[in-house]
Amino acid sequence: MNTRWKPSVTVAAIIERDGRYLLVEEQTPEGLRLNNPAGHLDPGESPVQGCRRETLEETTHAFEPEALVGIYLARSVLAGDAGDVTYMRFAFCGRLGDPVAGAELDQGILRTLWLTPDELRASRERLRSPLVLQCIEDHLAGRRYPLELIHTDPSVTA
Repeated sequence: MNTRWKPSVTVAAIIERDGRYLLVEEQTPEGLRLNNPAGHLDPGESPVQGCRRETLEETTHAFEPEALVGIYLARSVLAGDAGDVTYMRFAFCGRLGDPVAGAELDQGILRTLWLTPDELRASRERLRSPLVLQCIEDHLAGRRYPLELIHTDPSVTA
């Protein structure tokens, strides 16, 4: 039987303010890790919608994507005999809004914090994946692509 390979699609928010980047500290099977506000794309949503939702769930703040920073592919080997997973990440930069009344941090998210690129580079062993820093490096390099680059057919939300 031929099995079709299907990467897990994720979205991430790259949010910079005064030279610092917003990250979340989260509990993972590997312990406490730092990540961009990020998560899996849910059925029926576009990558932009997913990024808004994930950022709200992980930071309690509204987020409005303004540009695509990049599309990334990375493989993660799971512990033991659990195999591996390949992730396709859509990373967006944009405006962080105000906290949303009544919003609470997602389960497993301990806190948000603002770190400089140098602080992140010095904390590589704490990063959830190499994509955390790669997305920030690409943002620092000025990579921005129009949101119109990503088309979501209406059949996705039907």
